[in-house]
Amino acid sequence: MRAALLRRFGAPMELAEVTVEDPKAGEVLVKVAASGVCGSDIKAIDGKSPVVSHLPCVLGHESAGVVERVGPGVTAVKPGDHVIVAMNGPCGRCRNCARGNAHLCSGKSRMSAIMGLMGDGTTRLSAGDEVVRPYIGIGSFAEKVVVAEAMCVKVAKDAPLDLLALTACGVVTGVGAVLNTARVEPGSSVLVVGAGGVGLNVIQGAVLAGATTIIAADVVESKLTLAQEFGATHTLLSDDLPKQVGEIVRGGADYAFDVTGIAEVLTKAFAATQPGGTTVMVGSPAAGKNLEIPPGQLFGSRRLMGTQGGDATPARDLPLLVDLYRRGRLNLEGLVSERVPLDAVNDAVAHVRSGAVARSVIVFD
Repeated sequence: MRAALLRRFGAPMELAEVTVEDPKAGEVLVKVAASGVCGSDIKAIDGKSPVVSHLPCVLGHESAGVVERVGPGVTAVKPGDHVIVAMNGPCGRCRNCARGNAHLCSGKSRMSAIMGLMGDGTTRLSAGDEVVRPYIGIGSFAEKVVVAEAMCVKVAKDAPLDLLALTACGVVTGVGAVLNTARVEPGSSVLVVGAGGVGLNVIQGAVLAGATTIIAADVVESKLTLAQEFGATHTLLSDDLPKQVGEIVRGGADYAFDVTGIAEVLTKAFAATQPGGTTVMVGSPAAGKNLEIPPGQLFGSRRLMGTQGGDATPARDLPLLVDLYRRGRLNLEGLVSERVPLDAVNDAVAHVRSGAVARSVIVFD
């Protein structure tokens, strides 16, 4: 099969022929229909991802496709089924899974997948004599992927896979941060800092939660125009966030979501909430960056939270998102700025890096 290989950090990916083995017990071979290009992929290209230490690697993790083959013991899906490939496949047996926190699964199979390996500690990909690892156990910048059964969420065959692919990461992360992590209440005021692909989904989540004041902040004015289309009631060109937000909502926002992954911006978002407010770190600051928050701001019972993929349980949350899309309550088409073939994957990465697009989607025949 053809795949985009990352051979050197900081360098463009190379299109190459990669051998993919048949799925083993509990595994599924999926023919990829579409894969979104995410900021996490760019972090891996730049050598800043803590989960990509071995090269070559096939990046890509926001995908959907058609089941081509299943390994022994697989019962959840069969060849011909259409599936979203979830970012994680909870084991269902560890302490966190037993407590209902599948997003925090610490099972061996999930921990292995994060580092680009299957549950048995090996990989199903190779390029000649080279062992190839798939990014977080997926590697969807390729014509096919082999993933754990628990990562496959079956969907109706008449649903557009190029749009449903986006629910696997950007959509579930943004919407989930609102509904699962912060649990925004109806009538609340919400600040969203960073109106890119994930930020737009935080805005959509705030609309679904019944927030009445939704403030989008960014440094690119064109993104703010798009934010209004997704439900933002106010927009700000980011500068002095606490002051700007205070002019819209006296005392600050009830909830703030920082999607930029910049520690200094997260500090400003936190300061822009009112006493009793909640700030959620959606974007991930670079390793080694420290967060500076004046202790006095905590006396107002403000809360700072992190989120991991929208704290989602794939089997529960992805079907919900698909249903919301089908009922016209979730805008997926508006997220897609361009559809390109695998040959243009490096161009798509450049477009995402520049902030010129909400989402670039790699589409396969």
